[in-house]
Amino acid sequence: MTATKRKLAIVTGGGSGIGLAIAEKFVEQGIEVVIAGRNQERLDAAQQKLGALCHAIACDVTDLAAIPGFVQGVIDRYGPVDILVNNAGANMKKDFTEVTDEDFQQIILTNLTAVFAMSREVVKNMLQQQAGCIIHISSMAAQYGIPKVIAYSASKSAIDGMTRAMAVELSPKGIRVNAIAPGFIYSDMTAKALDSDPERKAKVFGRTPMGTMGQPADIGEAAWFLASDAAKFVTGVVLPVDGGNSIGF
Repeated sequence: MTATKRKLAIVTGGGSGIGLAIAEKFVEQGIEVVIAGRNQERLDAAQQKLGALCHAIACDVTDLAAIPGFVQGVIDRYGPVDILVNNAGANMKKDFTEVTDEDFQQIILTNLTAVFAMSREVVKNMLQQQAGCIIHISSMAAQYGIPKVIAYSASKSAIDGMTRAMAVELSPKGIRVNAIAPGFIYSDMTAKALDSDPERKAKVFGRTPMGTMGQPADIGEAAWFLASDAAKFVTGVVLPVDGGNSIGF
């Protein structure tokens, strides 16, 4: 094996939005990227856009039993995993009393249990190399209270705690673990949601000191920083990329 082996990253939910922006930044930096998600068509379109350094593999992270096979398949085909970005996630907006046990469990499964299971399998491989970088995607919902997203808030608050616990246990073994907490990031969906709710839109921009929404590429840049040697002494942090929203008044 040569010392110049290209780094390999897995990005879950990599077919669109923030996941795609992270994959795009990694490819731009010469990192080989496996994008995973449920929608093969969307993944294939993203792969076409990103080119030869990108590989698209369908994987439903909520199918916990399939995760070990997925990770092993990536390793068998492309070699050891250097970077894991746990970006796949789901949200649900409902009044507190309307959220069923099934609703709650489904969000926890997608946003937390699947992140744990994917990380565990990748870490088994990273331990053999005594090196690696894991990045979780957290949320403003873990920084302060947002109504009608109780399950999502619970899952993302747990991600922050898991980030710190994983960092303390794994960093002595060469594996850095960090999280990014995006603020309001532009997408067709968020733009539509805010445009249809002027009061919420005013609130969002009113408490964001920089006065704008972020772009998916802003999260891509943060992920690249955390994955790069520039962050070699950074572990266990939850990095807000939010234009100041989490400290705004």
